[in-house]
Amino acid sequence: MRPSDFPYPVGERFLVLVNPRASGAGGGAALRRRIAGAFAGHGVPFDILEVEDPAGIREAARRGAEMGFRAVVAVGGDGTVAQALRGTAGSEVPVAVLPFGTGNQLALNFGIPTSLEGSVRTAVQGTCEAIDLGRLDGEHFALIAGAGLDADVMADATSELKSRLGFAAYLVSGLKNVITPRAADFRIEADGREIEVKASMVLLANVGQLVAAGLPVEVTVAPRASFKDGLLDVCIYAPRNLPEMAGMLWQVAREKYAGNERMLFLQARSVRVESDPAVAVQVDGEPFGETPITADVEPLAGRILVPSR
Repeated sequence: MRPSDFPYPVGERFLVLVNPRASGAGGGAALRRRIAGAFAGHGVPFDILEVEDPAGIREAARRGAEMGFRAVVAVGGDGTVAQALRGTAGSEVPVAVLPFGTGNQLALNFGIPTSLEGSVRTAVQGTCEAIDLGRLDGEHFALIAGAGLDADVMADATSELKSRLGFAAYLVSGLKNVITPRAADFRIEADGREIEVKASMVLLANVGQLVAAGLPVEVTVAPRASFKDGLLDVCIYAPRNLPEMAGMLWQVAREKYAGNERMLFLQARSVRVESDPAVAVQVDGEPFGETPITADVEPLAGRILVPSR
């Protein structure tokens, strides 16, 4: 892509990145025609690229930011959006979200419509919001990184299961894993403080609220998390058996966080997590190796288009 190739200045154009593997996208020429029709209906110039490899999405977003596109439009789920935010991190080019994935947590947290027309309207007419981005071993993330149980749930919710069940794939995987919650000995360093605890999972949250689209499920896993506070919320969950897990989930669902020694919450700018044995890690819903991990926050490093108020 070169600026001279376009009849409009690059700064007026939208770079639309479509992940054909997103469970709600459908893929193919039909999807591209629908997206093209929606943008054309607003009278704005755009370019559409179909990219399914995460590294390819990130690189295309980075190139788009370098070239000064008006916005990079991520068509897919949270993994696609996260890659676009990684590619544009530190630039003034915002990411717009067309939520065609399984969870669509970023879209739901920011009130971005789930319909094609509504999300395209937000891309074209929305407000640019600066947000914090976490960094895990140097890689940016927008939502949550986690070690332990949540990473196991994400890993077990396979692409095939998600394509068949949608968000319910996470519920099926979650039930399978919470019946016998595994624990590890964690050592956590957070802004110089040290914590040693036997736990099932440790979350490093940039956002506190998780929502299930289409279901009456809305859970605040990190009660103090904010996209703009320059801090990561460290959430430690340590149930020893299924009854304790059920009690903990019930408290979280009712937003009652005090009085349970099996839950611990703190905030920090930088965090290191080690465990014995090593446990799986996920970042924004995608596998990311195993512990140990080191994370920090880059304040207001991301830009996202949200509905105008």
